[in-house]
Amino acid sequence: MPVTPEVRGLLNMLAMADAGPIDSQSPAEVRENYARLTAMMTREDVAAVVDRTVPGPAGDVPVRVYTPRDDGSNGSAPSGVRPVLVYFHGGGWTIGSVETHDNTCRSLANGSGAVVVSVEYRLAPEHPCPAALEDCEAAVRWVAANAGELGADAGRLAVGGDSAGGNLAALIAQRLRDGGPPIRFQLLVYPVTDLTLSHPSIDENAEGYFLEKATMLWFGRHYLTGSPIDDPADPLVSPLHAPLEALAGLPPALVVTAEYDPLRDEGEAYAAKLREAGVEATATRYDGVIHGFFQLPDVIPEGKVALDEACTALRVALA
Repeated sequence: MPVTPEVRGLLNMLAMADAGPIDSQSPAEVRENYARLTAMMTREDVAAVVDRTVPGPAGDVPVRVYTPRDDGSNGSAPSGVRPVLVYFHGGGWTIGSVETHDNTCRSLANGSGAVVVSVEYRLAPEHPCPAALEDCEAAVRWVAANAGELGADAGRLAVGGDSAGGNLAALIAQRLRDGGPPIRFQLLVYPVTDLTLSHPSIDENAEGYFLEKATMLWFGRHYLTGSPIDDPADPLVSPLHAPLEALAGLPPALVVTAEYDPLRDEGEAYAAKLREAGVEATATRYDGVIHGFFQLPDVIPEGKVALDEACTALRVALA
């Protein structure tokens, strides 16, 4: 199907505000433009929002903790111990922050009844791979060890993220499968799973649909330049390239994809490979929409539907 009218309107607006080729912009400029786009989103009220830090491998890691409302709609009991979702924002490991994803995390907290811990991991190119992954792993381990301090139950722990954050969530689930705190669920929203950019949707949706192939190349270059990992097919950065035996026993996953997204095929391929490894994995493609729709429910109605699907999946998995 063609893009929805809401998506077409958004794309027209973005085209008028085009800042030029991505290679002509600095990370600081792209971060500022992205923050400006996400600032227009409505933010739900939650019971509490607390900014704090947790210990990381290179110093403290900032996190933002969201406590959901107790209005009876999300299955949470007043003053009860809640499940917890550790969430990693998208942005190609180069842009994005807890602030750009504040609206998403508020909606996930209220909708799922879980405490949401959003992680402000270090960004490339200032901090190339694996800095982001190390910060995210440290945050998950801290949350598991200190869940009671957050009013949460470490036995009902999920990880999640969108785009590059989905990549980090998938990798964290793999890294912690053996010997790490048990993870009950993975929420992977249009995740990056294969940095080789070799799937058909990369070229099918290379231009004109918000996230472009040139942008993915720009992100990957910043993320891997200066990294000890220089092969984009390395399973340490591309979870799709992990062998089947490394996927067996992983927690159930919901993988959300968008029809007009360069990352569509690799997300769906990862869900299929999880199923091949015996993991319960649901892949839901939303037609007529683009990368980023999950974060823009005020603009793209399918974003609200996908958020509701994610919250339902979290409630079921973390019951």
